[in-house]
Parts: sequence; C-alpha cells; structure tokens
Amino acid sequence: MQWIITGIIISYLIGSIPTAYIFGRLLKGIDIRNAGSGNIGATNAMRVLGKGPGITVLLLDILKGCLPVVFLGNFLVSKQTCLPEESLRIILGMVCIAGHNWTIFLQFKGGKGVATTLGVLIGLAFKIPGLNLVLSLVLATWLIAFFVSRIVSIASCFAALALPILSILFHLPKLLISTAIILCAFVILRHKPNLKRFFQGKEKKLF
Repeated sequence: MQWIITGIIISYLIGSIPTAYIFGRLLKGIDIRNAGSGNIGATNAMRVLGKGPGITVLLLDILKGCLPVVFLGNFLVSKQTCLPEESLRIILGMVCIAGHNWTIFLQFKGGKGVATTLGVLIGLAFKIPGLNLVLSLVLATWLIAFFVSRIVSIASCFAALALPILSILFHLPKLLISTAIILCAFVILRHKPNLKRFFQGKEKKLF
C-alpha cells in the first residue's frame, strides 16, 4: 500500500506541472491566466504564445498523462500485489488528470484536462485490448467536430461524449466503461463556461 500511495502522489505532481503557465513565463514573461481565455491549456497557449509553443504544450500535456500510466505503472506493478494491474493504471491516470485540472502549483486552478486525458488513454491502450479502436474513433469524432465547428471546446465535448458510448458499444471491460463515464463527466463539467458561451454565440473559434 505504501508504494501505491507514493505512486499516487507522484502521478498527481506530474499532472500538476502547469506547462502552458511555464511556457508563458519563459517565452513572454506573462501569466497566461491573464491572457486570452485565461486557461492554462494548449488552446490558449496557441492563441497567446503562437502555434509552435501551443503545439509543444499540447504534446507535453499528452505526455504528462501517458508517463504515469505506462512507466510509473510498470514500476508499481512489480512492487505491489494489492491492486490488479488495470485498476492501478486507471487510478494513476485519473489522479494525473486531477493534478492537471486542480494543480497544487497554481492554488488548485488548472486546465480542462483534455490533452492529459488523451495521454492517459494512450497509456491505457498499450495494456487494454480493444481500447485502441475506441480511442481512434474518439479522435476521429474530435476531428470531425472540430472541422465542422472550428471550436476546440465543442470538439472536445463531442469526443468526451463519444468515449463512454463507444466503450459500451465495443464491450470494453466494465471498469473501463465506468472510467470512461467519469472522464466524460470531467471534460463536460470543465467546459461548462465554454458551452454557455457557445449557446450564447460567443465562443471563439481557434483560427
């Protein structure tokens, strides 16, 4: 149990690294929370810092989600027998996403968690049969929604809704379906202000 608690703390701290905030400070000497939409995610980084830094932030946020699930998970699997491997990796992923959404380094105010959630799902896909196909279809849903709307938040919400639906349709394990429902709720709730602006016709397109 000691190893699991230590792993949870490390995973949370990895998720808590405020990538966009750090890039804003390093590249422009600004607090990105006071620029653009005020969010510390890749979309706002792209608007405020430019495409290059924005894409870098996106990739690093994805990596944040993937690393604990894969590498920290591999280490802990060999150190403990309290939890099944699948459950352990899911817990590490969820805690990492929570770290991104409520980072200890910025008074527990973080991003929307979409990129980090993608990283977690990529990490889980290495270990859970069938998740690769579901993840591919979720990404396709995001792309279609984005090309139609040109709004990242709307594309992210459509992809989030697709995740549990596809998990059920493709008969993924019950634990993963429950996880997909929780992840979907995370994303939708974090995007409540965006959805409100969208229905008011005020949500900005990416370009």
